[in-house]
Amino acid sequence: MSKSNKPKILVYDIETAPIIGYVWSIWEQNISLNQIKSDWHLLSWAAKWYGEPASKTMYMDQRNAKNIEDDSSILKGIWKLLDEADIVITQNGKKFDQKKLNARFVLNGMTPPSEYKHIDTRQIASRNFGFTSNKLEYMTEKLNTKYKKGKHKVFPGFELWKECLAGNLKAWNELKKYNIYDVLSLEELYSKLQPWDTTVNFNVYTGHDMQCNCGSHNLVKNGYTLLTTGKYTRYKCKDCGSNYRDRRAEKDSSKKTSVKKV
Repeated sequence: MSKSNKPKILVYDIETAPIIGYVWSIWEQNISLNQIKSDWHLLSWAAKWYGEPASKTMYMDQRNAKNIEDDSSILKGIWKLLDEADIVITQNGKKFDQKKLNARFVLNGMTPPSEYKHIDTRQIASRNFGFTSNKLEYMTEKLNTKYKKGKHKVFPGFELWKECLAGNLKAWNELKKYNIYDVLSLEELYSKLQPWDTTVNFNVYTGHDMQCNCGSHNLVKNGYTLLTTGKYTRYKCKDCGSNYRDRRAEKDSSKKTSVKKV
């Protein structure tokens, strides 16, 4: 936890190299391990601390690596950021990015980073909405106003990865822009979905009972929630629309405590 008692929130995205293998057909292949020519590895990562300017987005890739399959150097960079983070935000990262990084960490003899909470925008979308698609491209196109998920303009589709593996500097530059825009568009997307998200209660980190996850203190009372544990005041954020309830139940003033005489 940072000294300011504000959680350190990391938004990140990774790009990986494909598995290259030997095949006899292009349809429904079942590849055995001895048909693999080279295994997948990390090609690049982009990350930024939530709320900081776009100019502070961090990035590392394998363009200058002597052995492109040795991703140990750039793994150390993203490991350090994850180790500092209290919360991370990804798109489909619980199924892909996090597990892929963990696999590369352990294969490189690295220990797990410090524990963090994980917010996945794809899971927020799946839980709360019936979008035509929960992909980053669709959601940022429909919801974002500043940053949209990038497209491969010069090297469409798989050509981008193919040319990066071939050492094409223009392809590496396009991958960098593509990776960074994934992070910038993801951050903006989360700001749109945040009022619907109940993954993490940021007040646990800040210590403020009545502060919205968006950082606002502009909350108004909005009725009550009745649970078996008591009656809780509800609040709504007037800035982003999030709904909250007090962490502590209201005290029942009608009940009086009695002391038995001994």
